[in-house]
Amino acid sequence: MINRFKLVIFVCLVISLGACTTNEYEIFVDQKAIVSNENSPTNIFNEMEDALVYARKLKKEKQAKDIIIYVEPGQYYLKSHLVISPALNGLSIIGRGADKVSFKGSVPLSLNWEKFDEHIYVSTLTEKISFDQLVADGNTQILARYPNYDESAHYWQGYAEDALSKERVASWKNPQGALFHALHSGRWGGFHWQIEGVNEDGTPVLKGGHQNNRGSKPHKEYRMVENVFEELDSPGEWYLDEKENKLYYWPATNININTAHFEASVLKDLVQIVGTLDNPVVDVRISGIKFEGTQRTLFEAYEPLLRSDWTIYRGSALFFEGTEGCAVEDCEFTKLGGNVIMASKYNKGLEIKGNHIHECGASAISFVGDASAVRSPSFNYGQFVDYEDMDTIHGPKNELYPRQCLVYDNLIHRIGRIEKQSAGVQISMAMDITVSHNSIYDVPRAGINIGDGTWGGHVLEYNDVFNTVLETSDHGSFNSWGRDRFWHPKRHVMDSLTSTYPSMPKWDAIHTTIIRNNRFRCDHGWDIDLDDGSSNYHIYNNLCLNNGIKLREGFYRVVENNITVNNSLHPHVWFASSEDVFRKNIVMDAYQDVGLLGWGKELDHNLFPNEAAMLKSQIYDRDIHSSYGDPMFKDPENLDFTVDANSPAIKLGFVNFPMDVFGVEKQKFKAMAKTPEVPQLIARTESNQGKSPVVSWLRNQLKSVDSEQEQSAYGLNTAEGVIVLRTWKHSPAVKNKGLKKGDVILEVEGVSVNNTVDFLKENRKYQEKGEMNVVVMRNQKENSLLIYLK
Repeated sequence: MINRFKLVIFVCLVISLGACTTNEYEIFVDQKAIVSNENSPTNIFNEMEDALVYARKLKKEKQAKDIIIYVEPGQYYLKSHLVISPALNGLSIIGRGADKVSFKGSVPLSLNWEKFDEHIYVSTLTEKISFDQLVADGNTQILARYPNYDESAHYWQGYAEDALSKERVASWKNPQGALFHALHSGRWGGFHWQIEGVNEDGTPVLKGGHQNNRGSKPHKEYRMVENVFEELDSPGEWYLDEKENKLYYWPATNININTAHFEASVLKDLVQIVGTLDNPVVDVRISGIKFEGTQRTLFEAYEPLLRSDWTIYRGSALFFEGTEGCAVEDCEFTKLGGNVIMASKYNKGLEIKGNHIHECGASAISFVGDASAVRSPSFNYGQFVDYEDMDTIHGPKNELYPRQCLVYDNLIHRIGRIEKQSAGVQISMAMDITVSHNSIYDVPRAGINIGDGTWGGHVLEYNDVFNTVLETSDHGSFNSWGRDRFWHPKRHVMDSLTSTYPSMPKWDAIHTTIIRNNRFRCDHGWDIDLDDGSSNYHIYNNLCLNNGIKLREGFYRVVENNITVNNSLHPHVWFASSEDVFRKNIVMDAYQDVGLLGWGKELDHNLFPNEAAMLKSQIYDRDIHSSYGDPMFKDPENLDFTVDANSPAIKLGFVNFPMDVFGVEKQKFKAMAKTPEVPQLIARTESNQGKSPVVSWLRNQLKSVDSEQEQSAYGLNTAEGVIVLRTWKHSPAVKNKGLKKGDVILEVEGVSVNNTVDFLKENRKYQEKGEMNVVVMRNQKENSLLIYLK
């Protein structure tokens, strides 16, 4: 058997005159103590499991109210996951510090290495075990893969279109057991398969692919394979031949094969705190411990999270279900193969504070209710419940969901190392979750994700979220969906439902979700992305550093007093009567609208970078009281985007908010945490070195003629007019033989237009009519066109 470190527990009872005067007990765990057994009069135990058995006995026989287990420094290898039931209510497990105490789901390996070839060593294992994670001297090694691991290689840290080609599969002596990973065809997360064999035509037989709720073919290019002996071809790679019970390893450059300490992950989870709604686990606290060394959970049963894009394994290294008033504080979580912390079904008042979570396979912190609490649920994008069959009562159906929980002051980075549909904080079928003062970065998809509107009331504040959507697409540093009861995959049906029942979007999103005082930056999506159906949000005092705020179809969103550096509002496919409000924001570009049926309840008192950007909105009788100009940021080079007292934004009602409150508060974390890249400000004012800004109009890109070179290139008489730089084929102004790329608009209804400002002012006169006559220069010849505006 593999040697394990021994655990010992000293029980100290407070005794006076031979009788116990309190029902509180302290237990000490120390590897270095003398080893005994459960029945020893000195109460010394060999295993942690026995310690919990003894604690239960104290609860039962001594009626102990609170028990504290102090864990002395050491590495504790768990035989199986620890189970904390309601019988242990009031239990605290307190380590002497996460840098001193480790709970591990791995086992140390006793290895006798022999040379296999010039580079690779081999050792027969002393007992038969299966593992998918190998650690050498504290560093995770690389499961043999193609292509080779390259931290800078973006998707999968190395990808290849031929990863699963017939030719490559044919080169493997035993493909069975190989792992195939591929992004979704739209890069909406990833999929994972195991190869079970090879068909007669040379294609592999695959099992898996259930890890994403938006089914697709595997991406044809962003692919990677693992666990293939023939791909063990570079330093740091390893392969386990389970049939022969042999471990093969090409030592990493910093590893001494003769002295290195090796460990292999064998457990899928470490601690389960599990009660029920009627008999919950109450007041259990875990602190000061490092948790590490669990296996991946890719091929466990996954379940869809309503109509979001997610499926998820309902499990994690530290798992809470049926709890009240529990906490996990000041711990570290690293080298974990799957989800890290999960609050499943009923949890009330769970606090997750001051933890460091990094180098883990899936999501960091997840709140996932039970679908039985959702009225008339649907579980895939294309599914729906007909209104005639729908439960129309507001709110949850039962109590099996997390509520009133806190995620505070956690440092979360480099998670989702294998599962790309993952998040720093994931919320689904939950209510009143507060996510405050966390730093979340270097993640493959969203930093914070809310999967549905059920049941809102969340508060996201003072977080620093950046370097997100690094391996996927069409997402945000913050992302949400709201495909709730009102949402329907056929837009005309949804339009009819919400027109007939305007309160329907609040049947599930019964409480307003607040996003305030955060700093977001997403270079591969939107800083804030409210996707399909997201409703009932109040978004204010946020600094968005790169890609602005997207509001897709939804209802009752109030967005005010935000700063969108170098970007703007992205209103996508809004309803005719969304009741949306966008006011007193600083935007640095024109609105990037797509397919709107209406412009919301109020868009006004916003600061634009130039008149053309503002006029684009005023065409639709919005932003009538807005203005344009330089916001006069105080110190943007140091991420201080407060504005000067003389800023035109102040005159519009914008109020400065603090710029030094984002992210973690613990001094240790502050010293460790990254901060986002400082954006290079893009000047979009008319005075920008004489160059006019590009304006998006009906999804076509326009700019003023502003040079003699352009006058010559387009064959114009003067350096005046509006150049059509790019067209969108579905734009009403392009259809029916309308505008073409390269046209220069010279007149609108007989009125000369010198620049984009002139054009937009004239356009406004004919917007309600829906059409107007223009004269364009096309191929150095004037042409008259009738173009449509709706």
